[in-house]
Amino acid sequence: MKLNQKYDLQERLVKFSASIIFNTSGLNKNFASEHLVKQLIRSSTSSALNYGEAQSAESRRDFIHKMKICLKELRESQVNLQV
Repeated sequence: MKLNQKYDLQERLVKFSASIIFNTSGLNKNFASEHLVKQLIRSSTSSALNYGEAQSAESRRDFIHKMKICLKELRESQVNLQV
């Protein structure tokens, strides 16, 4: 990690989302797996998108709210992966 580099969180969230999409593409197709995979893709990509939105927050309060949504989506992704 570069010392002068600002936070690379957006890059890491995008890579996380892309890895979820890539790694779920080869799973067996059945009702349960398709349901969980779709939800996992939604929550993982949502975290990256919400982080991007937070960068354009209109106020400190708006920024905190958007970051909390990002965290909620990441927690949902974590639980989904555990299932």
